[in-house]
Amino acid sequence: MIETEGLSGADTLLRVLAHMGVDRIFASPGSEWSPVWEAFAKAKAQSEGVPLYITSRHEEIAVGMASGYAKSTGKLPAVMIHTTVGALHATMALRGALHEQVPMVVFTGESLGFGEEPGPDAGAQWLGALADIGGPARLVDRCVKWSHGVNAKSLLPSTIQRACQLAVGSPKGPVFVSIPMEYLFDKMTKNASAENVPVPAPMADPAAIEELAATLANAKNPVIITEEAGRSTAVVEKLVELAELLGAGVIESRASGYVNFPRNHPLHGGFEPQEFLQEADFILLLGVITPWHPASKKLGQGTKVAVLSEDPLRSDLPYWGYPVNQILTGEIESSFKHLLECVKKRVSKGNTDATRRAETWRSRHEQRKAAWKEEALIRKDQKPIDTRWITYELAQVLPPDALVVEETITHRLSIHRYLDMLKPGTFFAGCIGGLGTGTGTALGVKAAYPKRPVLCLIGDGAFNYDPGLAALGVCQEHQLPIMIVLFNNYGYHSQKSGVPRFFPDGFAVRNQDFVGISINPSPDYATVARAFDGYGEKVEEPGEVRAALQRGLKAIAGGQMALIDIRLAKAAETNERPDRAN
Repeated sequence: MIETEGLSGADTLLRVLAHMGVDRIFASPGSEWSPVWEAFAKAKAQSEGVPLYITSRHEEIAVGMASGYAKSTGKLPAVMIHTTVGALHATMALRGALHEQVPMVVFTGESLGFGEEPGPDAGAQWLGALADIGGPARLVDRCVKWSHGVNAKSLLPSTIQRACQLAVGSPKGPVFVSIPMEYLFDKMTKNASAENVPVPAPMADPAAIEELAATLANAKNPVIITEEAGRSTAVVEKLVELAELLGAGVIESRASGYVNFPRNHPLHGGFEPQEFLQEADFILLLGVITPWHPASKKLGQGTKVAVLSEDPLRSDLPYWGYPVNQILTGEIESSFKHLLECVKKRVSKGNTDATRRAETWRSRHEQRKAAWKEEALIRKDQKPIDTRWITYELAQVLPPDALVVEETITHRLSIHRYLDMLKPGTFFAGCIGGLGTGTGTALGVKAAYPKRPVLCLIGDGAFNYDPGLAALGVCQEHQLPIMIVLFNNYGYHSQKSGVPRFFPDGFAVRNQDFVGISINPSPDYATVARAFDGYGEKVEEPGEVRAALQRGLKAIAGGQMALIDIRLAKAAETNERPDRAN
């Protein structure tokens, strides 16, 4: 039993969260949280262990930090944001966490009494400016896994516990709880249960796993496609073992938000799954969202497809549509462990077929890597600077213990290709279907690993969506020095790409008149970094890229955040399609 009877709702919130394993609260301040701030001061004075409170200055930064913390540690974070208006600020980042299945429990306040109930008056602002019909829980319910407004103070302790369990339950995701300010002041009438019951992780059906193992063992050319296996380094280790046992290639999609397979491994097949759809006789989709596009793309004659995931048909999406012959629903780590053991019973290590397949994949891998290196090196003197040269040079100086967060669209493929030294558990995407959370995600990773170098690779378009001033303020206030590498093409290259694709002979292409894609003139972003006691540098010469990156790394090693603004060709002036290597 957790002693909560007689405590204020604010004291109860902190005590129950600590009991549920939450050790960080990322927050964007709201006036409703004054009882909680008093509870923090009380806990500190009385040496009571409560989660660490980290203020973030903006709701998207708070949710982004929680996302980065959860991805990099596997722990459950909490978030405190302002009521309806703050909840709406947070919804883009919450939607990203929902689709990425990132667990967090998000709290906001509201008022139910509007000054008419006994006790402290929450204030006139609630009736005049902050209240909406249905409360904040209604506003965000499409962007989270579960959304609820607490409607009785006796339910507050158990609701906090339930929210934590729902967040880490399969499939994981953000949950949202709105707590009336009146309950935060009020005394609780019940104790909370002492049980912190682990959420069971159901394994896929053992019979189905046996069937999948048999199919893999008998396949002539099996291929594994994954986007999310890298959530767990334990899964990646088993995936390497399975791939080596079968001599099977493992392909990531360019949308991968993790390192799902060692990228310097000879069985790594690159980032274009559609290249192998015709030759594979069996395809295993392991934790994927969109392995290829369109979903109806033609497969080889007789090719079979199996999918293994916690939510294999992606019930959160309006359409999935991939032709699958076997569907396995279950938690990936336990299911894959059982799959590997089943395959080991059927396939001997070093068998002839696997060796032959592995040699083919090794040859392809080496050719692909050599071609990518050549693509970068022939651009070493190119001005404006090319993305491939930036990422190649970054690979030469990146510290071995670095953690990398990426929020780009047009530069992502180069980042995947050239930063092949990144190990599972060291790379995290900072966006999905929207921009604005990259710097927050990087700060969350830095909060988890304050002694390791953390880099945020971000486009100038994404940086303008991010709450940049808030992010730099968090770096300064909490001494979380990250290095921001800005891929600055003066605009939105991804937005331009549709025009020549849909209207190749149109007026825009003929006249080089692309409307609405420019961020020009480009501001001196380096100056903004210096305003927050950071190190800032603008780079326009390709020969200066490596030295500038080294100076930025030196700055963060000394406790100073850094922003390296690297100028590329202007989006409005380049004709290269952004969905290619650049």
